[in-house]
Amino acid sequence: MAGPMEQFALKVIKPLNVAGFDASFTNSSLWMAIAVVGIAIFLFVGTTKPQLVPGRMQAAVEYLYDFVQNMLDENVGPEGRRFVPLLFSIFIFVLVCNLLGLIPWVGAFTPTSHIAVTFGLALLVFVIVCIVGFAKHGLHFFTLFWPKDTFLPLAMFVAAIEFLSFLSRPFTLAIRLFANMTAGHVLLKVFGTFVVALGSFGALPYVFGILPLAVNVALSALEVLIAVVQAYVFALLASLYLNDAINLH
Repeated sequence: MAGPMEQFALKVIKPLNVAGFDASFTNSSLWMAIAVVGIAIFLFVGTTKPQLVPGRMQAAVEYLYDFVQNMLDENVGPEGRRFVPLLFSIFIFVLVCNLLGLIPWVGAFTPTSHIAVTFGLALLVFVIVCIVGFAKHGLHFFTLFWPKDTFLPLAMFVAAIEFLSFLSRPFTLAIRLFANMTAGHVLLKVFGTFVVALGSFGALPYVFGILPLAVNVALSALEVLIAVVQAYVFALLASLYLNDAINLH
Protein backbone atom coordinates (compact mmCIF):
# COMPACT_ATOMS: atom_id res chain seq x y z
CA MET A 1 0.00 0.00 0.00
CA ALA A 2 1.28 3.47 -0.89
CA GLY A 3 2.63 5.52 2.00
CA PRO A 4 0.93 8.75 3.09
CA MET A 5 3.70 10.89 1.54
CA GLU A 6 3.53 9.28 -1.90
CA GLN A 7 0.57 11.48 -2.87
CA PHE A 8 2.93 14.48 -2.92
CA ALA A 9 5.48 12.92 -5.30
CA LEU A 10 6.17 14.92 -8.46
CA LYS A 11 5.78 12.83 -11.61
CA VAL A 12 7.18 14.04 -14.90
CA ILE A 13 4.62 13.97 -17.71
CA LYS A 14 6.66 15.73 -20.40
CA PRO A 15 10.41 16.23 -19.94
CA LEU A 16 11.51 19.74 -20.96
CA ASN A 17 14.86 21.50 -20.81
CA VAL A 18 15.04 25.28 -21.25
CA ALA A 19 18.50 26.87 -21.41
CA GLY A 20 19.95 24.11 -19.27
CA PHE A 21 17.19 24.30 -16.66
CA ASP A 22 14.74 21.49 -15.95
CA ALA A 23 11.31 22.83 -16.95
CA SER A 24 9.52 19.49 -17.15
CA PHE A 25 5.74 19.41 -17.22
CA THR A 26 4.71 17.51 -14.08
CA ASN A 27 1.51 16.40 -12.39
CA SER A 28 1.70 19.59 -10.33
CA SER A 29 1.90 21.64 -13.54
CA LEU A 30 -1.05 19.72 -14.94
CA TRP A 31 -3.31 20.39 -11.97
CA MET A 32 -2.31 24.05 -11.85
CA ALA A 33 -3.24 24.24 -15.54
CA ILE A 34 -6.55 22.53 -14.75
CA ALA A 35 -7.12 25.10 -12.00
CA VAL A 36 -6.47 28.00 -14.38
CA VAL A 37 -8.74 26.54 -17.08
CA GLY A 38 -11.48 25.87 -14.54
CA ILE A 39 -11.22 29.42 -13.18
CA ALA A 40 -11.28 30.87 -16.71
CA ILE A 41 -14.42 28.90 -17.59
CA PHE A 42 -16.09 29.90 -14.31
CA LEU A 43 -15.36 33.60 -14.86
CA PHE A 44 -16.27 33.50 -18.56
CA VAL A 45 -19.61 31.79 -17.98
CA GLY A 46 -20.38 34.08 -15.04
CA THR A 47 -19.60 37.35 -16.83
CA THR A 48 -20.23 36.73 -20.54
CA LYS A 49 -23.90 37.84 -20.36
CA PRO A 50 -24.29 40.07 -17.30
CA GLN A 51 -27.85 40.68 -16.17
CA LEU A 52 -29.44 43.13 -13.75
CA VAL A 53 -30.85 40.16 -11.85
CA PRO A 54 -27.86 37.79 -11.86
CA GLY A 55 -28.11 34.06 -12.38
CA ARG A 56 -26.28 31.56 -10.21
CA MET A 57 -22.91 31.73 -11.98
CA GLN A 58 -22.93 35.51 -12.24
CA ALA A 59 -23.95 35.81 -8.59
CA ALA A 60 -21.11 33.46 -7.57
CA VAL A 61 -18.52 35.48 -9.51
CA GLU A 62 -19.84 38.78 -8.15
CA TYR A 63 -19.93 37.43 -4.59
CA LEU A 64 -16.29 36.30 -4.71
CA TYR A 65 -15.14 39.54 -6.31
CA ASP A 66 -17.09 41.67 -3.81
CA PHE A 67 -15.69 39.54 -0.99
CA VAL A 68 -12.09 40.37 -2.00
CA GLN A 69 -12.99 44.01 -2.69
CA ASN A 70 -14.57 44.43 0.75
CA MET A 71 -11.50 42.82 2.31
CA LEU A 72 -9.25 45.44 0.70
CA ASP A 73 -11.65 48.27 1.58
CA GLU A 74 -11.57 47.26 5.24
CA ASN A 75 -7.83 46.66 5.51
CA VAL A 76 -6.32 49.14 3.04
CA GLY A 77 -8.95 51.76 2.25
CA PRO A 78 -9.93 53.38 -1.07
CA GLU A 79 -6.40 53.09 -2.46
CA GLY A 80 -6.63 49.33 -2.21
CA ARG A 81 -9.25 49.16 -4.98
CA ARG A 82 -6.62 49.05 -7.73
CA PHE A 83 -5.20 45.84 -6.24
CA VAL A 84 -8.52 43.97 -6.28
CA PRO A 85 -7.76 42.11 -9.58
CA LEU A 86 -4.39 40.98 -8.22
CA LEU A 87 -5.71 39.78 -4.88
CA PHE A 88 -8.80 38.23 -6.46
CA SER A 89 -6.58 36.24 -8.86
CA ILE A 90 -4.37 34.99 -6.03
CA PHE A 91 -7.34 34.15 -3.80
CA ILE A 92 -9.31 32.18 -6.38
CA PHE A 93 -6.20 30.37 -7.66
CA VAL A 94 -5.21 29.23 -4.16
CA LEU A 95 -8.81 28.29 -3.37
CA VAL A 96 -9.24 26.13 -6.48
CA CYS A 97 -5.82 24.47 -6.09
CA ASN A 98 -6.69 23.62 -2.49
CA LEU A 99 -10.06 22.13 -3.43
CA LEU A 100 -8.90 20.19 -6.50
CA GLY A 101 -6.70 17.97 -4.36
CA LEU A 102 -9.77 16.72 -2.48
CA ILE A 103 -11.46 15.23 -5.56
CA PRO A 104 -11.52 11.44 -5.07
CA TRP A 105 -10.77 8.65 -7.57
CA VAL A 106 -9.17 10.80 -10.30
CA GLY A 107 -5.58 10.92 -9.05
CA ALA A 108 -6.02 14.54 -8.00
CA PHE A 109 -2.94 16.49 -6.91
CA THR A 110 -2.77 19.50 -4.60
CA PRO A 111 -0.24 22.01 -6.01
CA THR A 112 -0.39 24.08 -2.82
CA SER A 113 0.97 21.11 -0.86
CA HIS A 114 4.39 21.95 -2.36
CA ILE A 115 6.29 24.83 -0.82
CA ALA A 116 7.76 25.77 -4.23
CA VAL A 117 4.26 26.80 -5.34
CA THR A 118 3.24 28.57 -2.13
CA PHE A 119 6.61 30.34 -1.86
CA GLY A 120 6.29 31.54 -5.46
CA LEU A 121 2.91 33.10 -4.64
CA ALA A 122 4.17 34.55 -1.35
CA LEU A 123 7.27 35.98 -3.05
CA LEU A 124 5.05 37.61 -5.68
CA VAL A 125 3.06 39.35 -2.93
CA PHE A 126 6.24 40.39 -1.10
CA VAL A 127 7.89 41.88 -4.21
CA ILE A 128 4.74 43.81 -5.14
CA VAL A 129 4.47 45.16 -1.58
CA CYS A 130 8.08 46.38 -1.72
CA ILE A 131 7.59 47.97 -5.16
CA VAL A 132 4.40 49.72 -4.05
CA GLY A 133 6.01 50.92 -0.81
CA PHE A 134 9.09 52.42 -2.45
CA ALA A 135 7.12 53.82 -5.40
CA LYS A 136 4.69 55.63 -3.09
CA HIS A 137 6.98 56.70 -0.25
CA GLY A 138 10.56 56.41 -1.50
CA LEU A 139 13.09 55.92 1.29
CA HIS A 140 10.43 57.10 3.73
CA PHE A 141 9.11 53.53 3.42
CA PHE A 142 11.76 52.52 5.97
CA THR A 143 9.85 54.47 8.65
CA LEU A 144 7.51 51.48 8.69
CA PHE A 145 10.09 49.79 10.92
CA TRP A 146 10.86 52.78 13.16
CA PRO A 147 8.55 53.35 16.16
CA LYS A 148 7.91 57.05 16.74
CA ASP A 149 8.52 58.79 20.07
CA THR A 150 10.43 55.85 21.50
CA PHE A 151 13.63 55.87 23.55
CA LEU A 152 16.45 55.61 20.95
CA PRO A 153 18.15 52.36 22.09
CA LEU A 154 14.77 50.68 22.43
CA ALA A 155 13.66 52.07 19.04
CA MET A 156 16.76 50.61 17.37
CA PHE A 157 16.07 47.23 18.95
CA VAL A 158 12.41 47.27 17.88
CA ALA A 159 13.34 48.44 14.37
CA ALA A 160 15.70 45.48 13.94
CA ILE A 161 12.97 43.07 15.06
CA GLU A 162 10.40 44.70 12.74
CA PHE A 163 12.79 44.56 9.78
CA LEU A 164 13.52 40.86 10.34
CA SER A 165 9.81 40.22 10.76
CA PHE A 166 9.16 41.98 7.44
CA LEU A 167 11.78 39.87 5.65
CA SER A 168 10.27 36.67 7.08
CA ARG A 169 6.82 37.41 5.62
CA PRO A 170 7.18 35.43 2.37
CA PHE A 171 8.46 32.40 4.30
CA THR A 172 5.71 32.43 6.94
CA LEU A 173 3.04 33.07 4.29
CA ALA A 174 4.31 30.16 2.19
CA ILE A 175 4.86 27.71 5.06
CA ARG A 176 1.43 28.34 6.61
CA LEU A 177 -0.42 27.33 3.43
CA PHE A 178 1.94 24.47 2.52
CA ALA A 179 1.92 22.98 6.03
CA ASN A 180 -1.88 23.04 6.38
CA MET A 181 -2.46 21.40 3.00
CA THR A 182 0.21 18.75 3.58
CA ALA A 183 -0.85 17.87 7.12
CA GLY A 184 -4.52 17.54 6.22
CA HIS A 185 -3.88 15.26 3.25
CA VAL A 186 -1.49 13.08 5.26
CA LEU A 187 -4.15 12.69 7.96
CA LEU A 188 -6.76 11.68 5.38
CA LYS A 189 -4.37 9.09 3.93
CA VAL A 190 -3.49 7.64 7.33
CA PHE A 191 -7.13 7.18 8.34
CA GLY A 192 -7.84 5.79 4.88
CA THR A 193 -5.31 3.03 5.52
CA PHE A 194 -7.00 2.36 8.87
CA VAL A 195 -10.29 1.79 7.05
CA VAL A 196 -8.68 -0.81 4.78
CA ALA A 197 -6.60 -2.48 7.49
CA LEU A 198 -9.30 -2.67 10.18
CA GLY A 199 -12.06 -3.32 7.64
CA SER A 200 -10.37 -6.57 6.63
CA PHE A 201 -9.80 -7.71 10.20
CA GLY A 202 -11.45 -10.91 11.30
CA ALA A 203 -15.04 -11.83 10.61
CA LEU A 204 -16.54 -8.43 11.46
CA PRO A 205 -14.98 -5.99 8.96
CA TYR A 206 -17.82 -3.48 9.15
CA VAL A 207 -17.60 -3.26 12.91
CA PHE A 208 -13.87 -2.52 12.94
CA GLY A 209 -13.81 -0.39 9.78
CA ILE A 210 -16.84 1.80 10.42
CA LEU A 211 -15.16 4.06 13.01
CA PRO A 212 -12.13 5.10 10.94
CA LEU A 213 -14.43 5.48 7.91
CA ALA A 214 -16.67 7.87 9.85
CA VAL A 215 -13.61 9.79 11.05
CA ASN A 216 -12.33 10.04 7.48
CA VAL A 217 -15.66 11.45 6.28
CA ALA A 218 -15.54 14.05 9.04
CA LEU A 219 -11.90 14.85 8.23
CA SER A 220 -12.80 15.29 4.56
CA ALA A 221 -15.44 17.87 5.49
CA LEU A 222 -12.93 19.57 7.79
CA GLU A 223 -10.33 19.60 5.02
CA VAL A 224 -12.77 21.37 2.67
CA LEU A 225 -13.26 24.01 5.35
CA ILE A 226 -9.49 24.33 5.85
CA ALA A 227 -8.97 24.68 2.08
CA VAL A 228 -11.36 27.64 2.01
CA VAL A 229 -10.03 29.21 5.22
CA GLN A 230 -6.39 28.97 4.09
CA ALA A 231 -7.19 30.71 0.80
CA TYR A 232 -8.92 33.43 2.81
CA VAL A 233 -6.01 33.75 5.26
CA PHE A 234 -3.51 34.00 2.38
CA ALA A 235 -5.53 36.81 0.75
CA LEU A 236 -6.16 38.53 4.11
CA LEU A 237 -2.46 38.63 5.01
CA ALA A 238 -1.61 39.88 1.51
CA SER A 239 -4.10 42.73 2.00
CA LEU A 240 -2.56 43.58 5.39
CA TYR A 241 0.92 43.68 3.82
CA LEU A 242 -0.41 46.01 1.09
CA ASN A 243 -1.83 48.21 3.82
CA ASP A 244 1.65 48.55 5.32
CA ALA A 245 3.08 49.55 1.93
CA ILE A 246 0.35 52.09 1.17
CA ASN A 247 -0.47 53.58 4.57
CA LEU A 248 2.76 52.86 6.50
CA HIS A 249 0.69 51.66 9.45
